[in-house]
Amino acid sequence: MGENFFQKSAEIKHFFQSCRTDDDRYSALINLGRKLLALPPEYRTDDRLVPGCQSRLYLYSRFSNGLVHFEAAADALISAGLAALLIQAYSGESPETILKEPPRFLDELGLYASLSPNRSNGLASIHLRMKQDALKFLLPIKNL
Repeated sequence: MGENFFQKSAEIKHFFQSCRTDDDRYSALINLGRKLLALPPEYRTDDRLVPGCQSRLYLYSRFSNGLVHFEAAADALISAGLAALLIQAYSGESPETILKEPPRFLDELGLYASLSPNRSNGLASIHLRMKQDALKFLLPIKNL
């Protein structure tokens, strides 16, 4: 099955530990945003817009072989980087993992403290949408 959430979280923490200043963190986020795969236009629909983000951010999720996979696109590179960070941790995980495991690594890195209140709210909104999508995929399984 590959890496699990805890391994991916540890890799993210390791990557960001070299970032000593807020500027370093923002540069790393921008670079992550640049690496985000292009989301096809047909997935950039109003129902996939994440409310609460400072820019227009689309989050697409799909369910395959018991795992949730995420893709995103944003108008701003920092927003794209924040989405990429959560996608790196949660994409390819089970709905249960997405629902049960908060992104503690963000607090451990002090990332929230580096972000403006609007960006922190946007990050929380992305995570909330991921959890909502995971729940949608989980509910049909439980009803069988």
